[in-house]
Amino acid sequence: MPPASGSRLAAALVHVYTAIGAVLAFLMVVAIEARAITVALWLFLVAMLVDGTDGLLARRFRVKEHWPGFDGALLDNIVDYLTYCFAPVTLLWIGGYLPTGPLGWVVACAPLLASCFQFCRADAKTDDHLFWGFPSYWNVVAFYVVVLGLGPVATSALVLLCSALVFVPIGYVYPSRTQTWWVANMVGAGLWLLAYAVIVASLPTPPAWVVAASLAYIAFYIGESLWLTARRRRASSGAALAETAQLPV
Repeated sequence: MPPASGSRLAAALVHVYTAIGAVLAFLMVVAIEARAITVALWLFLVAMLVDGTDGLLARRFRVKEHWPGFDGALLDNIVDYLTYCFAPVTLLWIGGYLPTGPLGWVVACAPLLASCFQFCRADAKTDDHLFWGFPSYWNVVAFYVVVLGLGPVATSALVLLCSALVFVPIGYVYPSRTQTWWVANMVGAGLWLLAYAVIVASLPTPPAWVVAASLAYIAFYIGESLWLTARRRRASSGAALAETAQLPV
């Protein structure tokens, strides 16, 4: 097989790997419908591992160069919407974590609609590799709702807050691409995934210290994201002042 054909095949296989997420999303919904919540949470983990590695593979095999007619970014957004938003919201709804009646419909629709905006905005990722606005981590939200046993009121407040944060101009760390503290981000994300697996394996009574450790990473992630956002704004303000100072009087 000529090298060019081999490179194109590698690019195609990377896209197939990404597309597996759509199958995982279907299996998530099937598990949720069967009230197999733990199975759904395991599938969430598999989907996160696929999503966390397909971009690395895409850059390694230069898929844009070897298959320019295929929009891998669009495929990734479709799959991520299904696995990070649609399936987790379905879990919250069918699992009984949301209020009943009209309020429950409003709360369930809020992340679905907010994430439609998030996944379609042209500035969803910044030039310095931050997610702009809450990056639709509804699988993480649903995970902690289940693990912490949150009731409908607390769940609704959390879901509505995160839905609103989609529209708030805050940059969130993209663990595999944000250059600042890249090693710490990758190690932290890896340990969080490990903690996730330990927690799911030990449901319904996971070790309290593992849950606390996983939440500590979430706190670190949020703190770093806020710090990077503030630093970015200071840099923008400094550049604007410098440009103004150079204007002729």
